[in-house]
Amino acid sequence: MEITDFSTALFSLAGKRAMVTGGNGGLGRAFSVALAAAGADVFVPSLADDDGTTRRLVEETGRRYVFASVDATEAGAPQRMVDQCIDELGGLDILVNAAGINLLSEDVREFGREKWDPMIGVNLTATFEFSEAAARTFIPQGSGKIVNIASLFAFLGGKQSPAYAASKAGVMGFTKAYADELGAYGIQVNAIAPGYFATPLTAQTRADETANSRIVDHVPAGRWGDPADLMGALVFLSSPAANYVNGHTLVVDGGYLVR
Repeated sequence: MEITDFSTALFSLAGKRAMVTGGNGGLGRAFSVALAAAGADVFVPSLADDDGTTRRLVEETGRRYVFASVDATEAGAPQRMVDQCIDELGGLDILVNAAGINLLSEDVREFGREKWDPMIGVNLTATFEFSEAAARTFIPQGSGKIVNIASLFAFLGGKQSPAYAASKAGVMGFTKAYADELGAYGIQVNAIAPGYFATPLTAQTRADETANSRIVDHVPAGRWGDPADLMGALVFLSSPAANYVNGHTLVVDGGYLVR
């Protein structure tokens, strides 16, 4: 591409088919709507459906929304979901691995395998298995985008939840490894590392005046992130504009890491 060929059309996802695991959650909903607003039809495999809000917001853009109830850690589920997505939408061009859980413990001595195993299973192993399944489609078609959702805690550690930090650091490492594996096939694999975002999962922390102030005071932007703050980053990494971006983790944290 020559510089004279540049157009905002490079950010368009018109005609694309996207899968967003956990695409009904606080951040997942924003991802689903962002892809739809950019022109993609959206397939959402999730353990539980939402109240219909995600479907409504996606369909208001004029794009299709398909939901499939599934446990991401169930054996064979990732390939089955990829096959269903292709059957329902006619193909698959973009995979966003947004499904994730975080189980906390006040005392490190109480954080055992009963919390570690499910978090590694959902946050890391399912990310690998969905990516592997998508790659089986992307390789023969010679194109595809995988966007994994890491976390600020991949950089900071994870007091009260070592498995969360470990799984998200693993997502970053996996992103680099798969980018190296798949780059030759015209496939890009990148990640987004969100910082502190206002979602239902962080409601308790935001309601604690001391904890809330500690976090906000550390963010140069002076506020919690809104899920909408992630939408542009996702569209960019999913679009032709990012065809030469591979193996990168884009931190979206309001500047938290600079302090």
